[in-house]
Amino acid sequence: MKIAIVVSTFPPYQGGIGNVAYNHAAELSNLGYDVTVFTLGEREGNEAFNFKVKALKPLILYGNAGLVPKLGKLLKGFDVIHLHYPFFGGAEIIWLKAKHLKKHGSKIILHYHMDTVGRGWQGAIFAWHRKFITPKIIAAADKVVGTSKDYLDHSHIANLVKANPRKFVIIPNGVDTRRLTDKNNLNELPHIPKVGPNEKMVLFVGGLDSAHYFKGVEILLKAFKLLIDNYAASQIKLVIVGDGDLRPRYESLASQLNLFEKVIFAGTVASNDIAEYYQRADVTVLPSVDASEAFGMVLIESLSCGTPVIASDLAGVRSVVTNDVGLLCQPKNFQDLAEKMNQLLSNLEKVKLMGQRGREIVQAKYDWQKIGAQLNKLYKQTTSEKFN
Repeated sequence: MKIAIVVSTFPPYQGGIGNVAYNHAAELSNLGYDVTVFTLGEREGNEAFNFKVKALKPLILYGNAGLVPKLGKLLKGFDVIHLHYPFFGGAEIIWLKAKHLKKHGSKIILHYHMDTVGRGWQGAIFAWHRKFITPKIIAAADKVVGTSKDYLDHSHIANLVKANPRKFVIIPNGVDTRRLTDKNNLNELPHIPKVGPNEKMVLFVGGLDSAHYFKGVEILLKAFKLLIDNYAASQIKLVIVGDGDLRPRYESLASQLNLFEKVIFAGTVASNDIAEYYQRADVTVLPSVDASEAFGMVLIESLSCGTPVIASDLAGVRSVVTNDVGLLCQPKNFQDLAEKMNQLLSNLEKVKLMGQRGREIVQAKYDWQKIGAQLNKLYKQTTSEKFN
């Protein structure tokens, strides 16, 4: 069976949607599917994947959006077209060409990763799009995948879910449990530069670019300042992994808060090395501020390494962070985040138990091989009419 995975970003770009698409492609290829990924951006051509990657050359490119008029022609002949949404400039082409593609036997699966929120003029454009265009894109799909029922029920497309629930399927994101191993099985914790062996460590992992403005780094920095000042937490470091155009702003804020000796901006960390950061951390924090955060890949990555998490109480995110593996804090409330960090950092026995439970849940529910099996089932069900 020929599968086309269509996604706006793809590794090495550091972003959750692209990483999900990559792992989908890898698992499906392992199951014997003929997979081709279509994505924006230049490709080196020597990538050692077990699937094909084709670079899309957009007529217009803006950030992670790109208008690709030729996409419809490129997708002809695929049995399943798996669109990772949002992909502005790509999703619209698939919608416009849907009847033609289906006439030639294609089934369309839309993976609804997140609402598009935005700020300022972008927010106005997104609002117009989700009112007039998004419903048409959803209607063109044979099936729609969401990462949790909680998120879909509280998303911008909740009315569409309610109107046609059988069209929607829940498949969570996953994690490579063999690469992100349990720190409780290590003889000693990894060394992280500038973090002393007796210091506690709070970890943030995420994009520091404008596309990921919603990650809440400013909230985290203010909360960390409060943690140090009000909770006598002197032997502690905050490590921020990630890079992007907003990094200078965050570094400036850290300096203004007099945190330059306490906050480490580690930059981009290779996927083969990120496990060491999760393993060394006492807690991983994801203080996202709005519905642009629908799941939180870093949460299950951290739990896979046996490290508990603190995250904003947002739809979708809270389906991952149950009270036996971490704590939820009020979005945009740095005082509450500081209190939750103190709760965990002052009770390391609880931290250990949460981490152990987190690893168990990830292995049972979020391992990529299990997610691949769910995709396999969905593809077979969706294409059953075609091949029977």
